[in-house]
Amino acid sequence: MSTEFKTIGLIGKYGDPSIAPTLTSMAAFLKGQRLEVWLDDETAHTVPNHGLNTCSRAQLGERCDLAVVIGGDGTLLNAARSLADAGIPVVAINLGRLGFLADISPDTMLDVMKEILAGHYSPEERFLLHAKIIRDGRTIHESDAFNEVVVHKWNMPRMIEFETHINGRFVDVQRSDGIIVCTPTGSTAYALSGGGPILVPPLNAIALVPICPHTLSNRPIVVGADSQIGIIVRDCKHNHAQMTCDGQNNFDLRVNDQILIGKKDRTIRLIHPANHDYFQILRAKLRWGSKQE
Repeated sequence: MSTEFKTIGLIGKYGDPSIAPTLTSMAAFLKGQRLEVWLDDETAHTVPNHGLNTCSRAQLGERCDLAVVIGGDGTLLNAARSLADAGIPVVAINLGRLGFLADISPDTMLDVMKEILAGHYSPEERFLLHAKIIRDGRTIHESDAFNEVVVHKWNMPRMIEFETHINGRFVDVQRSDGIIVCTPTGSTAYALSGGGPILVPPLNAIALVPICPHTLSNRPIVVGADSQIGIIVRDCKHNHAQMTCDGQNNFDLRVNDQILIGKKDRTIRLIHPANHDYFQILRAKLRWGSKQE
């Protein structure tokens, strides 16, 4: 089979041995196509006796032309953050629940992969966010996010207070449970449950969504994705506030910490089936137009 993808990397859901049948089936198919296959080290620990070459996530990004992620949206979020700098495209097999990002069923994955390897697919570029925390004039933490960066309270039933700035211009001071700064990808995740707007993936935009604000007129706002978002923590008890990226990476915040959030320079390229339809996914996942039982 003629394909632009000669070397394939496999990444599975962390710590979940139930991915073994799907991973084994995909690996056998790819090897049957005479492709070189590498397995992510962490996945290799989860699924023993796999019989595949293994490497670190960084090496996988350097060696492979395509990464196949087997799990749910959370697994894809993790993979996207770690592979964005490598620039390799990602295709995702959904073993999770919602599957907004991981949009290929295990039942059809081999047929879909055959089409992808033949060049019949729908590519899509999506951007990530880069966030850093500045404390006492120096950067103490940096992290990427594919869905969202959230500044939030976490261990007390008490609001936090913070300032928001956009491109250096003061926006407001708010008391709330926090704020979600999301990409179009993340607009159907935590931000959606917080009352934020859905941003279709091609939009070059970022949404700022308050979490349970004390002032009810404090509403979500959408800005250009090239904007620089600044958040300054003004009132919180020690260890009462955190910055969280994609619900997976957490870092404690202190009073006067400054969080700077902007668009990451590198994008991630998602590979979808040729018939991919974003609005069909919304209809299916959000049950638009369906009869509620």
